[in-house]
Amino acid sequence: MPESHSGESLLFLTDEQLRQGIEAMYFAYRGFTADPDRILAGMAYGRAHHRAIHFIKRAPGTTVSNLLAILGVTKQSLNRVLRTLIEDDLVESRVGTSDRRERNLFLTEAGEALENRLSEAQRTRMRAAYRDAGPEAVLGFRKVLDAMMDGEMRRQYASLRDASQ
Repeated sequence: MPESHSGESLLFLTDEQLRQGIEAMYFAYRGFTADPDRILAGMAYGRAHHRAIHFIKRAPGTTVSNLLAILGVTKQSLNRVLRTLIEDDLVESRVGTSDRRERNLFLTEAGEALENRLSEAQRTRMRAAYRDAGPEAVLGFRKVLDAMMDGEMRRQYASLRDASQ
């Protein structure tokens, strides 16, 4: 969006300005996922595999049901993704300690290496964008992202964020 808008005028965005913001999000997301997509394409994996690997890394030992809630996908879809990741020795599924019906998920050494490659590509892009935008823009961007989450998404995000601190 043009920089000529004062902060006050941005509180009352026109439909055209909102459309431009929506389109910027689409193109930014394409850029954000482009590097990992290239890495995954060579392995016959897609974004669902990337998201599963990412969140298993963030919460080692997470359960399948917790991963289902975070990703917002069907059990059938997640099972297909997990099956390939387990068969390819990137994810390990262990029987739960407190409930033997549960399956706890962990990245293997190869899974950790892949997750690091995928995340480093995205960290590099985010770091450069944050540096170019400056600290005030970064804070504003985080506020916008937070405001776009519904209550349950915000709770899940806060839970992941708090667990890593």
